[in-house]
Amino acid sequence: MGLIDDLDALQARAQEMIAASTDAKKLEEARVALLGRKGEITQIMHMMGKVAPEERPVLGKRANELRRMAESLIEHAAGDLKRQAMRELMATESVDVTLPGARPTIGHAHLINQIKEEIEDVFCGIGYTVESGPQVETSYYNFTALNAPMDHPSRSARDTFYVVDNAPGSVAHPEQHAHGESDVLLRTQTSGAQIHIMEHQKPPIYAIVPGTVYRPDTADACHLPQFNQVEGIVVDEGITFGDLKGTLDYFARAMFGEDRQTRYRPHFFPFTEPSCELDVSCHVCGGKGCSFCKHSGWIEILGCGMIDPNVLINCGVDPDRYTGFAFGIGVERVAALRYDLPDLRTLMTGDMRFLEQF
Repeated sequence: MGLIDDLDALQARAQEMIAASTDAKKLEEARVALLGRKGEITQIMHMMGKVAPEERPVLGKRANELRRMAESLIEHAAGDLKRQAMRELMATESVDVTLPGARPTIGHAHLINQIKEEIEDVFCGIGYTVESGPQVETSYYNFTALNAPMDHPSRSARDTFYVVDNAPGSVAHPEQHAHGESDVLLRTQTSGAQIHIMEHQKPPIYAIVPGTVYRPDTADACHLPQFNQVEGIVVDEGITFGDLKGTLDYFARAMFGEDRQTRYRPHFFPFTEPSCELDVSCHVCGGKGCSFCKHSGWIEILGCGMIDPNVLINCGVDPDRYTGFAFGIGVERVAALRYDLPDLRTLMTGDMRFLEQF
């Protein structure tokens, strides 16, 4: 039973090694020396296969007890060292628990998202749905279906970001190479969503489509190459210009104040007839005329009009039964007019000193 004596001696050494471990590094060294892959206790456990069968139960039981004892002592020693380290830290670094904690900085929605959501709330409150449309469009949806002629200047690469369509088997519309560009583009307006909606929904339709649009403009105080629009579309029986005017008057006063006056100026858009632009009275001078409104007393906020019958026909809607109106709201423009922002680029800089004001 010489092996039993060896186990008793190893137990004594293990107890001494663990007790002598005054820090975490020494304790880890003791653990490796005893229980590591080449540790003394591990080596004895590996020798059990060479022990005579009649001695194996007694020696195996004793070896397992030794291993469990070493694991337990190491665990308790590690706990004691952690507690001792905490006591020393508390003794040297006092903390005033009555002081307020460091609060994390809580963010908020960007001004553009705030305005966009407010516009959605205004129209949802009168029964509109919020739809979406693709940001990568074909020229058919962005121009042709919206009644834009083939020679319309907006089709030029100077006014539109075109994308080469290299998809195998792609089928181009006839106007694909009218200007030498591909048929695929980044939408220049959210108006193409009108076509998607009318293709998949039957009237009555009362919907808005918020989204990002892209134009190859140089960023300046009044223009951005990427900005946001909210498209609106209504198609139903008996819709008149009076419905358009009542709806947009309600929107203008909800966004800019009940005291604001509105004015509708004749304009041209290929997909609406008649077309107009909506102005609101200047909030700076109250409509009397100042430098902010260029002494006109009015500020343009959006374009609108009655949907052209050709657009309805392109979508399979009977223009003899249904009429409708559409409008497009520039979200950045609404933000700039509401908060007197002199430069649209401030909305895109990410300057927290500016954004935290809203």
